[in-house]
Amino acid sequence: MKQSDFQTPKARLVRKIVLLVCAGLLTALVIAGVSSFLYIRLAFAPVDPGDRTPVHVSIPVGSSAADIAELLEQKRLIQSAAVFRYYVRWKNESGFQAGEYELTRAMPMTHIIELLKTGKSLKIGLKLTIPEGSQLVQIADLIAAKTGYDQEDIMKLLNDRKYIEQLMKTYPDLLTNDIFHQNIRYPLEGYLFPATYVFADKKPPLSEIIEAMVAKTAAVIDQYERMMKERQLSPHRLLTMSSLIEEEATEKADREKIASVFYNRLRLGMPLQTDPTVLYALGKHKERVFYKDLKVDSPYNTYIHRGLPPGPIANAGKMSIEAALNPAVTDYLYFLATPAGDVIFTKTLAEHNREKAKHIGKQ
Repeated sequence: MKQSDFQTPKARLVRKIVLLVCAGLLTALVIAGVSSFLYIRLAFAPVDPGDRTPVHVSIPVGSSAADIAELLEQKRLIQSAAVFRYYVRWKNESGFQAGEYELTRAMPMTHIIELLKTGKSLKIGLKLTIPEGSQLVQIADLIAAKTGYDQEDIMKLLNDRKYIEQLMKTYPDLLTNDIFHQNIRYPLEGYLFPATYVFADKKPPLSEIIEAMVAKTAAVIDQYERMMKERQLSPHRLLTMSSLIEEEATEKADREKIASVFYNRLRLGMPLQTDPTVLYALGKHKERVFYKDLKVDSPYNTYIHRGLPPGPIANAGKMSIEAALNPAVTDYLYFLATPAGDVIFTKTLAEHNREKAKHIGKQ
């Protein structure tokens, strides 16, 4: 037998090893290339497409592209300072203008670069501020006052099922069939996030205004996905609980303690008995809720129905959302907001009634 016959299997093994190593290297290169492509593409995208809140940026005289990149990343206006620097170098971009800018996290990186080159800040046609705790009807009034749209037309679109179903396709994790429950008054109540929104046009399409608010809500809620799973809270239940906290809170209120009272009552099967749900059921604002008001026949009335109301009664801000996710650990079952804005927490009905007589008096 020839010596080459003994070497043939070894040679074949070597070739196989070489081929496997080459294949492995090629696969690694492909994966690295794809990963780099996806990373760069993400870096060009807006940080938050739904966040049109103006972010003030001051570019000092003599700032380099690297300085600007770091500043924009710190302000969370771009995804990556490194990608910004490489892109500017690759495209040979220069001539960034020092000055004051109003930018938003809904802007793509390339748009921000163009604004910085021309020295032009964001064109603000419409600036719309929605206060925390605003109800859907109040938001419609604000939009009407700022844009000239008829309030009835705004409410019509806000309640248009076909339009809302389109939004549901875009935001399926946020907008579920819960909003179409038979007892819900307004499907999008609680889903229009309170914030400041900026639009280039003085009178943008109504759908653009509404979707900006829904997109912001989706972006905010998405931040708490893990905590929601831990507490077994759907977006609808979270926004409903948050709205109750928002409506009960005062500037001095401890929202986490208010949340603890609601959760303690739910755990014990007690009705929540929160006055803002009565006012929502009545459909009007009153400085004071009387005993006769507590009998209003409505699924939103938490004095006669146990558990959470069918849906949110207002549009809550982040502080109330976070309180709903992180309630304090207490054994309080009652709280009372005094005329001075303080909130008094008590454990028993007798204690609550004493504080009520002391601070509120008889109804």
